[in-house]
Amino acid sequence: MTPPKYIEISNIIENRIDLGQYAKGSKLPTHRALAQELDTTAVTVSKAYQTLATAGKIESFVGRGSFVFDDKPLSQVIRSGDADNEFNLSILQPCMSHNVKRLHHEFQNSFNQDFDAKLYEYAEDSGLLKHRDIGRYWAVKYGLDMPKVEQLHLTNGAQHGLSTLIQLYTQADDLIAVEAQTYPGILSIANCLGRRVVGIQMDESGMCPNDLARQFQQEKPALVIVVPSHQNPTAVTMPTLRRKQIAATILKYNAWLIEDDIYGFLNETPLPAISNFAPENTFHISSLSKAVSPGIRCGFLNSPVSQSKKIAAFLRAMVWLPSPLLFETASHLIESGTAFKLADQQKAIAIKRQKIAQQVLSQFELNAQVTSYHLWLTLPGQWNADSFCLAAKNQGLLVSSSTYFCADGKPIDKVRLSVMAIDSETRFTLALKNLAQLLDTSPMQHSQF
Repeated sequence: MTPPKYIEISNIIENRIDLGQYAKGSKLPTHRALAQELDTTAVTVSKAYQTLATAGKIESFVGRGSFVFDDKPLSQVIRSGDADNEFNLSILQPCMSHNVKRLHHEFQNSFNQDFDAKLYEYAEDSGLLKHRDIGRYWAVKYGLDMPKVEQLHLTNGAQHGLSTLIQLYTQADDLIAVEAQTYPGILSIANCLGRRVVGIQMDESGMCPNDLARQFQQEKPALVIVVPSHQNPTAVTMPTLRRKQIAATILKYNAWLIEDDIYGFLNETPLPAISNFAPENTFHISSLSKAVSPGIRCGFLNSPVSQSKKIAAFLRAMVWLPSPLLFETASHLIESGTAFKLADQQKAIAIKRQKIAQQVLSQFELNAQVTSYHLWLTLPGQWNADSFCLAAKNQGLLVSSSTYFCADGKPIDKVRLSVMAIDSETRFTLALKNLAQLLDTSPMQHSQF
C-alpha cells in the first residue's frame, strides 16, 4: 500500500537531515517553497512537518518557521529542579515545598473515608457529578457566575481543556487569535494541529478590543483565546471594563472565546469572568495546577449550555477519562477549604517574592503585579532576548526568552522571570542578584559562549 503523500514528504526531509543537506539547527524551507519544489501542497508539507516535530526531528515556532532539532535550551528551561549551581527562574508553578506535606496528608485522608466503588470504575465522560459540582464551586469562588453543573466538564489539567476546544472548534489551517505575547502551550497545540495563529495587540489592560475587531473585519478567526488574569508572560490583568469590551466584540462577531483563567485565584479581589458577559460564546477554563499542584491533573472546563453535549461526546470519543481518584482528592481539598488556604498561602509568597524582585532589580524596567507568579523584564539596550538567555544559562540562571511567547513573529527584548519556582527565599534572592550583575554587563564579555 502506498503511504500517504505527507509521509513520503516527511521521509524525504528526514533523509536530507541524515545526509546533512539540512544541518542541525538550520531553518527549513517554508511550506510553500517546499511544496513548489516537491510538486505538492502547502497543507501536505505542513502535515509532514508536524509528523517530524512529533518524532523530535524538527522544532517549529510560530512566526519564525521550522528548524532541524539541535538540543535547543527550550526543553531545559522548563525543568523545575534546582542543582546547587543552577537557579530556575523560568517555570511557573506553586512554591511546592509549602504544599507537599499538606497534600500528602490530604491524599491519605481522602481514602480513609467511606469506601466508594465508583472511584475505581469507569466514570461518565464528563466526570462524576459530585466532582463536577465541586469544580463549579472552585470556579465560582474566583469570579465565574454560577453555571449549571451540566456545563462543567472535568479535564486532565487546563492544557487538556485547551487542546480539546481547539480540536473541536477549529479545523486545519483555521486562524486562532491570541494575545501578541501569549502562553507557549497555546502556540504548541496550534502548531501540532496545523492551525494558524495571529497575535492581537496588547496594552496595559490586556488584549485590545479595537485590534481584535480589526482582525475580525480582515479575516474572522475561528477562535479567540485570552488569559485575563496575570497574563502569561506580561502579567497584565484585565480590568472589568476591558473584560466587558472583549465580550462585546465576541458577541458582535458571533465568535467563540476561550478564557484561560488559571491565575484568577491570584487577583487581590475576585474579578468577573469574561464568560459572565458572553455565556453562550465563551468557554471558561480553571484548574488546581497553579494554586495547589501541577501534579494534580484536575482542570475544570465550563462550556455554553448549547455546547455541553458536544464536548461530552468528544471527551468520550477520545477516551480522555479524568481520574476519579485524583478528583476525589481535589474534592476533599476544596470542600475542606484546604485548597483555598493553599492558594492564599501561595499568593502571600508571591507578594513577598515580588517585593524582593522590585528591590533587587529596581534599576530595570519590570512589568508585574504584587500577587503575580512572574514578572516581565525589559532588557537593557545592549542585550537581545536570545543572547541574554544563553548568557544567563551559562551562569546557571534559567529564564524564558520572549521568543517563546511572540505570536506575531516580532521578537522583543524582554524575558519572563518566575518568582516561585525556587523554593528557598535565600536562593531566590541570590539568583536575582546574579541576574542583576549579568544585566549590567556587555554581551561581548560573554561572546565565548
